[in-house]
Amino acid sequence: MEKPAHAKHRIEDVIAHRWSPRAFDERPVEPGKLKSLFEAARWAPSSNNEQPWRFLAANKEQRPDYDRLLGCLSEGNSKWVFRAPLLILSVASLFFEDDGKPNRHAMHDTGLAVENLVLQATALGLQAHQMAGYDVEKVRKACQIPSGFEPVAMIAVGYPGDPEILPEYLRERELKPRERQPIEDFVFTASWGRPSPLVR
Repeated sequence: MEKPAHAKHRIEDVIAHRWSPRAFDERPVEPGKLKSLFEAARWAPSSNNEQPWRFLAANKEQRPDYDRLLGCLSEGNSKWVFRAPLLILSVASLFFEDDGKPNRHAMHDTGLAVENLVLQATALGLQAHQMAGYDVEKVRKACQIPSGFEPVAMIAVGYPGDPEILPEYLRERELKPRERQPIEDFVFTASWGRPSPLVR
C-alpha cells in the first residue's frame, strides 16, 4: 500500500512516499538493507560533528532483545507493531564529548539521523514508523541506558503489509488521507507569526 503526499510544490519522490503505516509484513529485512539504514544515519549532519545518536536495534533472530524493546511499547502500539521484523530505539547523547558541556542540539541531530534512516528505508522499499508511545523509564532500565543519554523514539521497520490485518479502528486510520498544514501557517518573516512573503 502506498500513500504518496499530495504536495502543492515539487518535492523528491522519496519524501513524498515516506509515511508511517502500521501494517507490516513479517518478512525479515535483509542484512545488507539493514546496514544501509544505519549507514544513512551515519552521514547525518550534527553540531560540531558530534554525532550524538545511538541506536539499540533488534530483529526477531535476536528474540530476547526484540522482546525487551517490544515490552516497553504502549498498549496501543503493541497491538500492531509485533509484526514488524525490526525494532530500533534512537538515543541521544546529551553532552559534548570533548568538554562535557550540555549539547542543546542533541535531540535535533538525533532526529536528523533518524530521518536519514527513514528516507533510506523508503528508498529500499521498506517502511518505518516512529513512535513516542513507549515507557521511557522502563526502556532506560531494561536496556541499561546510562546517565547522560536520553531515549528519543522507538522505530518499527519492515516491508509493507496488508491493512486488512489491522483492527478496524487502526485500518481506518491507515486508509484515511494524509494531512499537513499549509506552509503559509509555519513559515514566518523575522517577526514571529507574520507569514513570510517567500511562501505566499
